[in-house]
Amino acid sequence: MKIISVKVKPNSKQQSVRQEADGSFTVHLKSPPVDGKANTELIQLLTKEFNVPKSWIRIKSGLSSRSKLIEIAEA
Repeated sequence: MKIISVKVKPNSKQQSVRQEADGSFTVHLKSPPVDGKANTELIQLLTKEFNVPKSWIRIKSGLSSRSKLIEIAEA
């Protein structure tokens, strides 16, 4: 399993995933942080970025925070 640190920026004009110099990721989301919409969009974006099924990605901590730890299963 791989664990990555993600900083989420909701309500952005466009979606993007950027890896920082320290190995963490900054993710810009269009969705607002309401009713889990931003978390759902985050998981969809990460499935495309890492080319893994949605079931392999889990928010380990920071469910209601902008800073999250994401767990990605590996084949």
